[in-house]
Amino acid sequence: MMNASNKPRAIVVGGSLGGLFAANMLLRNGWDVEVFERVPDELAGRGAGIVTHPELFEAMAAAGIPLDASVGIDVLSRVTLAQDGEAVLENALPQTLTAWGKMYQVLRCAFPDSRYRCGGSVVSVESTETHASVTLADGTTHQADVIVAADGFRSTIRQHFLPDVHLQYAGYIAWRGLVDESALSDAAHAALFDKFAFCLPPHEQILGYPVAGHSNSTLVGERRYNFVWYRTSDDDDLKDLLRDESGKQFEGGIPPALIRRDVLDNMYKSAETLLAPQFAEVVKKAAQPLFQPIYDLEVPKMNFGRVALLGDAAFVARPHCGMGVTKAAGDALAIVDALARHATVEEALADYSERRCRFGASIVQHARHLGAYMQAQLKSEEERDMAELYRTPEAVMRETAVPVKF
Repeated sequence: MMNASNKPRAIVVGGSLGGLFAANMLLRNGWDVEVFERVPDELAGRGAGIVTHPELFEAMAAAGIPLDASVGIDVLSRVTLAQDGEAVLENALPQTLTAWGKMYQVLRCAFPDSRYRCGGSVVSVESTETHASVTLADGTTHQADVIVAADGFRSTIRQHFLPDVHLQYAGYIAWRGLVDESALSDAAHAALFDKFAFCLPPHEQILGYPVAGHSNSTLVGERRYNFVWYRTSDDDDLKDLLRDESGKQFEGGIPPALIRRDVLDNMYKSAETLLAPQFAEVVKKAAQPLFQPIYDLEVPKMNFGRVALLGDAAFVARPHCGMGVTKAAGDALAIVDALARHATVEEALADYSERRCRFGASIVQHARHLGAYMQAQLKSEEERDMAELYRTPEAVMRETAVPVKF
C-alpha cells in the first residue's frame, strides 16, 4: 500500500528507544513513518543508565545520530569494593556509559514532531494481504504497509498474537536510582566515579557507574551516579512490595512515588548493613529510588504477516548483560535491512524473525546464566553454596555488561 507520496508507510507502536531507532532508520530509508506512543506526554523524564556496545553505535549511525563525546561518559576500569569499602580487585576495562534520557533526547530530536503522536494507545491490530492496521483508544484506525510493535515488555500487540506467552518472574528484584555527582562525599566520589563499580554482599549484588546528569549534561560536576542493586524476593514478598499505602495492588511494577515508606526504610536499613559505605551513601542520596521485578520473556516468532515485534515486546533479558537497548537497536537494524532486501513485507519480516529470534534467545540464556546466583538464593543450601563458588569478583566483573558474540 502506497500513500499519496508513493512512499511505503510504516507505523511504529511505542515511542521509547527501540521504537525511535526503528522510526528514524525507516525514515532515512525512504519510508513514511508515524509513531504512536501511548503515554500522553513526552517520555524524557526516565532515568536509567545504559551500557553501550559496538552494535548500539552502529545503530545510532544508521539512525542518523551523530556520535560525539557528549553521548556518554567513558570509564577506564572496573572495581569491586568489600563491605568495608576497600577495593578488593580493579581491572582495566574501557567502556562508555550513557543514560536513558540522553539516548531518548538524541533519538527524539532526530525524528519530526509532526510524526510522533503522544496519547496514541493501541487497542487492536490486524494484518491482511494488502495492509496492516491499528485501532486506537479514540476509535480511529490507521493503516500502513508494515507495523513495528515496539510497545515494551507488556506489549498489547504481542498479547494479541501470542496470548499464551507470559513474563516469567526470576525470583529477585533490582533497586535502581540516580544521585547527583555534586551530592556525593569526596570519599564516595573518589571510590566510585569514573569507574564501573561492584559490591558483592552475601546473597546480593550491587553495581554502579556514572551517567549524564540533569539536562543530559556530561560535564564534570554535573553528572549523576546510577546504581542497580539485586535483591531476592519470592512471590509473596514481591506481592507485598507491589502494594501501595492505600492497599492498591500493582502487577509487574509500581510507580516510584507510590512505593510505601516502610519498604523504602527497610531498603535503606539494608544498605547501611550490607553494602560498602560508598554504595550505602549512593543509595541513601538517590532522589527517588525505584525497583523493578526481574523477568524473562521469549517468543517463538517475531513476525505476524505485516506486523513485527521489536525489543522487549519479543525478548526480555535480565539486565545483567546490559543488552536491552542494544538488542532493540539491533532489531531495528535487522528490520530495515530485511525490508530493503526482500520483495514483499511478509518475506522480509519472516527473515527478520528467524534471524533475531536466534539472537534474542541467546541473549536471554546468557542473562539467565549471569542471574543464576540470585535465583539460587531461593533454593536449597547446597545450591546456594554451589552458586557462591562461581561468584568471584573476577567472574562478575569479567561477565557483567560486556559485549558478547553469539
